[in-house]
Amino acid sequence: MAISKNIGTMDKNIRLVAAGVLILAGLMVPSVFWQVVLTVLGLILLATAIFGVCLAYLPLKINTRSDGES
Repeated sequence: MAISKNIGTMDKNIRLVAAGVLILAGLMVPSVFWQVVLTVLGLILLATAIFGVCLAYLPLKINTRSDGES
């Protein structure tokens, strides 16, 4: 069963920027715990932006993608 994309262009761009900020912040903090937490959160946002699917949106029935987007 294929999961349909549910992330629109604006949502994708926001996720890409937030992912970059979190990953960079993860590289700059001195605590190893926070490095891991921030980097993992950044990678999750990056993956959802790349694949266009947010699993948290599925049970909430949220879809930010418009009809014309690919």
